[in-house]
Amino acid sequence: MKAPLAVVDTNVIVSGLLSPFGRPGAVVDAILARRMRLAYDDRIAIEYLEVLSRPRFGFSKVDVERIMEILPFQERVLPKPWPHTPSPDPDDTMFLEAAKAAGCPLVTGNLRHFPEPCRGGVVVLTPAEYLETLRA
Repeated sequence: MKAPLAVVDTNVIVSGLLSPFGRPGAVVDAILARRMRLAYDDRIAIEYLEVLSRPRFGFSKVDVERIMEILPFQERVLPKPWPHTPSPDPDDTMFLEAAKAAGCPLVTGNLRHFPEPCRGGVVVLTPAEYLETLRA
């Protein structure tokens, strides 16, 4: 049986690496332990690499490589352009597009970037809410 699928916003990955003992850290652990699978597209992969490589976060090359090396074993999707109201942060609309294409939830620490009117039927969960679904 395949592990459950979710799109994970970059902020969850960053938070999980900065604070590995919090809820975002548990999401990163679930990804690395294959208790869940990431749905992503090329834009998300590029954002992960660009953001995780920023010097201000101080992530080691090994930490960045651990995240990037798992992507080929996850679920790559080919989303369609978003026909609904875009996210207040237009750069985040790609996460909604990928979640819609994969038919899975979007996990984010920035709910304000995904208000109800722009979700287009995509379930948007906090890391804590998503972890509850993994336990159920």
